Amino acid sequence: MNAKTQTSVGPETMELTVGMGEITVAESPLLLRALGVGSCMAVTLYDRNTSIGGLAHIMLPYIEEAFDKSCPARYTDAAIGMMIDRMQKQGARIQHVRAKIFGGANMFSEIISSDSTMDVGKRNISAVREELERRNIEIIAEDVGEHIGRSVLFDTSDGSVVVKTVNTGEKRY
Repeated sequence: MNAKTQTSVGPETMELTVGMGEITVAESPLLLRALGVGSCMAVTLYDRNTSIGGLAHIMLPYIEEAFDKSCPARYTDAAIGMMIDRMQKQGARIQHVRAKIFGGANMFSEIISSDSTMDVGKRNISAVREELERRNIEIIAEDVGEHIGRSVLFDTSDGSVVVKTVNTGEKRY
């Protein structure tokens, strides 16, 4: 795992950066941040009853397609499963968990058409939706696709997410 960047936001709240291929699960109050989410996916899971949340910065769809399986958190199916396990160990109840998903951009639209199997962003979006549906986790918000990179800030105190882009500014989910 990569080193995480931690900064103080206020007297009580810390902010932690979740790098590509990483997962962080935390109880409130903590802000979890994923920067430079292009074709990757930032998936937040949150149990509002316990204020336990997780953020995964997922790079690729399926671990069975991987040549290198040494970092399973890079892959949708493994990352979501790992995040759920960690949340449950901290006291979250799966039936109360809801998801918000972000990213999956086609960052090279001028050379990769959106109907191409080379569109990793589109494949990531599909994989995340399939995995969450398979686990009966409802997606309650999303900002996916297009041709823009995003930065995601997830607040474990209330489950809210702020997404920032160069093109569209800031949106709150």
